[in-house]
Amino acid sequence: MKISKTNTWKSIFRSGKRAGKAYNVLLHLHPRSIEKKQLKFTTTFCMGGLTFLMFLVTVVSGVLLMFFYVPEIGRAYRDMKDLEYVIFLGRFMRNIHRWSAHAMIVFVVLHMVRVFYQKVYRPPKEFNWVIGVICLILTFALSFTGYLLPWDQLSFWAITVGTNMLSYMPVIGAKGPLSIVDGASDVRFFILGGYSVGQNALLRFYVLHVLALPLILMGFMLFHFWRVRKDNQVKGPL
Repeated sequence: MKISKTNTWKSIFRSGKRAGKAYNVLLHLHPRSIEKKQLKFTTTFCMGGLTFLMFLVTVVSGVLLMFFYVPEIGRAYRDMKDLEYVIFLGRFMRNIHRWSAHAMIVFVVLHMVRVFYQKVYRPPKEFNWVIGVICLILTFALSFTGYLLPWDQLSFWAITVGTNMLSYMPVIGAKGPLSIVDGASDVRFFILGGYSVGQNALLRFYVLHVLALPLILMGFMLFHFWRVRKDNQVKGPL
């Protein structure tokens, strides 16, 4: 008996040609109706797909790096050096993670430029443009939080300068109405877990980088993809 004839197979992939394609996420990559010109590679240059691919590569390589890294100020720098000189293929894994993260930023910026140039942000797709901007901000936040993890001089002072800039934000900054004595409730104090970059900051950046931000970004990306499929069924710009 063929496996494609079993109830388990049919429950996953459904039955029938139309149902099989419409309900299979691997096969139903485009809406049921779409203009022919939108299928051309030169229309989008696959910038959105390449961004998502780089995100997946970053996640997989990051999970592998988590096996050899401890977010502790006494070990973080030493673990990074062990990845470079002791662990087999450690430097390769770290470089794959770093360069895929850089490539993700490049592709998402080019994707936003392409969308803006082709005026795809116009109705009825203006809300999906907002979701794309949120994904762009989350991508930058991912890179910013990962910058501290090596715990070297470059990352330490870069995060120090970056978080000091947050203190000057309106409303939530150190001088804003939400701050209390000595700016203890400003956004910088909340992110660092203290007044300076230390163990609390490293742990918070680690949790944000490996758990919170990737999950939030994945949720917005999935919603973004769903809106692309739905919006392309509505008559309007590309």
